[in-house]
Amino acid sequence: MNEFDFIRQLREQTSARKTSTRIVCGIGDDAAVFRQSPDRDLLISSDLLVESVDFHGEATPPRLLGHKALAVSLSDIAAMGGRPLWSMVSIGLPQSAWASGFKEEFFAGYLALADRFGVSLTGGDLSQSQHVVIDSIVIGEVDKGRAVLRSTAQSGDQIFVTGSLGGAAAGLKLIELGARVRSPTVREGDDSQQAADGRPQEPARDASQASEPNDTADDEAIQQLLLRQLSPQPRVGWGIVLGEEQLATSMIDISDGLSSDLHHLCDESGVGAVIEAASLPLDENVVHLCGRRALDPLALALHGGEDFELLFTVSPKNLSRLPKRVDGVSISHIGEITEPSRGVRVREKSHEWDLPARGFEHFSG
Repeated sequence: MNEFDFIRQLREQTSARKTSTRIVCGIGDDAAVFRQSPDRDLLISSDLLVESVDFHGEATPPRLLGHKALAVSLSDIAAMGGRPLWSMVSIGLPQSAWASGFKEEFFAGYLALADRFGVSLTGGDLSQSQHVVIDSIVIGEVDKGRAVLRSTAQSGDQIFVTGSLGGAAAGLKLIELGARVRSPTVREGDDSQQAADGRPQEPARDASQASEPNDTADDEAIQQLLLRQLSPQPRVGWGIVLGEEQLATSMIDISDGLSSDLHHLCDESGVGAVIEAASLPLDENVVHLCGRRALDPLALALHGGEDFELLFTVSPKNLSRLPKRVDGVSISHIGEITEPSRGVRVREKSHEWDLPARGFEHFSG
């Protein structure tokens, strides 16, 4: 039994119990939906980050970890088509981290991202623990009945994805090979960065870089991929546009990997899908490094997790209304929703094959 099997079991157990009539959508989506007022619904999302499972402590500057802790929950609200408003965060820290200034750096990164999206930190909890453990909660709003669910895709809908794919998973592979960010930085957007820690640090690099003829370009690509993993950019603007303009028929954020998250969406909607391999927006830095770093761009795009891009479907009648960019981030048309009998498949020219769900799973054995 993996995490998704258990979630399905828990969902069945809770659905049989008497619950509040204000619950619009409970277990099974990126966020729970509650009826808040006659014209507004409330969205609540919760995420855990556990050291040595969800992040490598020695490779993750605390300011970047604070940024990521909030970013992953903002991405869930975006995937529901909502506007984030409030947050809570609980954190467990070892005594050594507490005494080192970790907490100040963590909340500096957290609050910088919160300020960027107008999100207020309203509470949480602190505890001593053996490892760093973070529980992030974000609360948002949507117009009544406008939350975008995973369960509402229909055959014929077109499949889109924001941004690019595979970069975060490549960044994780590079971290595991010993690569490190030159200095802790938090990306303010796709095209700019700001220093997140004034303390000077020596560049940390994979030792194999020294013999590369294109060392400078490789190093810059590596740094960008590390930031894709350590400093993800939640697509809040796209989520708001797709929700408020009623453009998306269904949506999910790519946290476990495109293949797994597409399966989640199709399972919830009772549909199939076909993805065009040539249309996938491969991260350009992965493509740049693939020949020398044993990175497979297509495999990372299909199965790599933590890109936190939005995967969404659009009815053919609304395609002309889709903006080309929101907040400087473009979208790519990557496939089509099909009848459930087709399953989830990927196509490259005349060749078509089943796309298994090979993204990340807790307790997968």
